[in-house]
Amino acid sequence: MTTTTTTTTRPSWLLQDDAPVSSPRVPPGVEYHRVYAGERRRILRGVLAIVLLFVGLVAFAQLALLGAGLIDAQLGRTGPSPLQHAAGAVGLAALIPYSMLLQRVLYGLPAGSLHSVAGRFRFAVLGRSLLAFGPLLVVLIAVNFLVPGERVAWSTVDLVALFVIGVLLTPLAAAGEEYGLRGLIFRVLGGWTRGARSGAVLGIVVTTVLFSLAHGTLDPYLLSSYLILFSTMAFVTWRTGGLEVAVVLHVVYNVTSLLLATTLHIDLFGALAGRGEAVGSIASLIPGAGLVLIAVVVWWTTRTSGPARTPAA
Repeated sequence: MTTTTTTTTRPSWLLQDDAPVSSPRVPPGVEYHRVYAGERRRILRGVLAIVLLFVGLVAFAQLALLGAGLIDAQLGRTGPSPLQHAAGAVGLAALIPYSMLLQRVLYGLPAGSLHSVAGRFRFAVLGRSLLAFGPLLVVLIAVNFLVPGERVAWSTVDLVALFVIGVLLTPLAAAGEEYGLRGLIFRVLGGWTRGARSGAVLGIVVTTVLFSLAHGTLDPYLLSSYLILFSTMAFVTWRTGGLEVAVVLHVVYNVTSLLLATTLHIDLFGALAGRGEAVGSIASLIPGAGLVLIAVVVWWTTRTSGPARTPAA
């Protein structure tokens, strides 16, 4: 009698988690970005999904800003305000349920599959990535803020308001961007090619370039920092099979930057309004070095198992 043994590849320490949610409508054994792929490329459907996503983004932002403007007018305040910053965050946060809705309507897949290949949000993965990568990113962002810059006067009310926004709303806004860009659009683009690797390359490159240019600056240092940030988040989404690590990186990056900007009394509103005229320096690339290191660690820990895939039905 011949005995055969089957070897299984253990998931990396980052991806060890509980059993996935059973979802027969999600194709089994495919990578995160290939869930929309099929015998037909469905390019027109994908274009419609992308257009509807950006239409929703603009509509949510304008509605939130309109409400903030009305409240500011009642308070007798003109110009940029913490309330308008909060409105922008709310508009981005709305992309989380909106992206899930578009996926459900256009592709017929359950909302939970947008979280990860496990069909749910893997909080254990989020916790491990926060502990492993968060402190490094915080330190490098803080080093970037050591470069002298222009300081402005802040009122106590504005400082407290921005602190509350940074803690409560900025994480949701960062997550909304991930669900829209590295979630829905990454999956749309990943389904347009014949192969999984080419789909990953197309999704990573297009979402990175698109979102970097959308930040409105061509300064070589700032644009390079955006390219590194967004390519890293797309890469880790592909390798980990979900949005949890990308959400952690984006949240830590944005929240740390916002809180340090208010602590140091930097002209935050002026910087956001005048991104096209902003000038960076070599220090702007310091956080990018940590992001590249994080991408290497994620790749190294998944090199034997490969990108996470949806479980078998």
